[in-house]
Amino acid sequence: MINPVGSTELQPLFVYDPDTHHALSHEAESLPSIVISSQAAGNAVMMGAGYFNPLKGYMSVADAMGAAEKMTLTDGSFFPVPVLCLVENTDAIGDAKRIALRDPNMEGNPVLAVMDIEAIETVSDDQMAVMTDKVYGTADAEHPGVAAFNNQGRVALSGPIQVLNFSYFQADFPDTFRTAVEIRNEIQERGWSKIVAFQTRNPMHLAHEELCHMAMDRLGCDGLVIHMLLGKLKKGDIPAPVRDAAIRKMVELYFPPNSAMVTGYGFDMLYAGPREAVLHAYFRQNMGATHFIIGRDHAGVGDYYGAFDAQTIFENEVPAGALEIEIFKADHTAYSKKLNKVVMMCEAPDHSKEDFVLLSGTKVREMLGQGIAPPKEFSRPEVAQILMDYYQSIK
Repeated sequence: MINPVGSTELQPLFVYDPDTHHALSHEAESLPSIVISSQAAGNAVMMGAGYFNPLKGYMSVADAMGAAEKMTLTDGSFFPVPVLCLVENTDAIGDAKRIALRDPNMEGNPVLAVMDIEAIETVSDDQMAVMTDKVYGTADAEHPGVAAFNNQGRVALSGPIQVLNFSYFQADFPDTFRTAVEIRNEIQERGWSKIVAFQTRNPMHLAHEELCHMAMDRLGCDGLVIHMLLGKLKKGDIPAPVRDAAIRKMVELYFPPNSAMVTGYGFDMLYAGPREAVLHAYFRQNMGATHFIIGRDHAGVGDYYGAFDAQTIFENEVPAGALEIEIFKADHTAYSKKLNKVVMMCEAPDHSKEDFVLLSGTKVREMLGQGIAPPKEFSRPEVAQILMDYYQSIK
């Protein structure tokens, strides 16, 4: 099996030993504590689950700046984005060196992790501006990732953490949320050796489904991991339970047995385009995938990024040898009326736009809201029905 990034064994920060977990949970209740941001909580969940291996905790400002500017930490190790715990102030914890981090996304703000503080630093406006520009490629406050990153506060708490739970993800998505440890174990149990991962924050239409089949066939993969984001999205995105149901129905009906896993991870979407594509590849290697599909405008939003920037970043900016996982580069896929099948548009040079079945997201939402199923060349009818039921329920 492919090695995790930066180590030969996965090193999740979740405390699995029950005695240690019980003792830490008890200790945490008496520690000074602070409610952290949703982004910082997502970082803790990802470290706990092993996806951010081999990080031991939140980055210092120097490490965060290194990650932003050149994807390299001060010790020379690779990481593509800052992993920070930014807070408004330290009034709740004073000068404590060991604290409890509380979850902002669950009622009662339960303890998410215990942290040993190595440094408390103020991030300057210039440093925030550099990190924002390098990671998101824009300073536009209308960009949802930029807004979320810059609204957390300017005080950075850094140091190692021990994670005690996975926030709401395990309870809300018991059949879907999986740690990198669990996915690696299941890959081994299934006997897969070459695995391609597919990232999604949306339901999968026919073109997505066929892209996965295409990647598996061309790469000779024996397994596909459909890995959906379960954390916070932008307004208007389809909720995770609806996406989950639609994707599971598609896999049940249109993939051979033991060829695809439907899983999810607990993290808020950054909408950081190319940088987020590298982060996605990073944690897919940690979960055991050997290949990762990156298509047109991967992890993008609006018109902030070029159509294939998320592919070229691997050639132009990612340090050589930083990742073992291989990228499967995909163009936009759509149903060809000429060929009566889904194709990559770049592989059909004799086609005009009119030769493809193309529907905008706005048009599809309108149809679903009116109880009209998109054409079968765009969406499987069983998937469309689940989505129509959802849109009808929110009218």
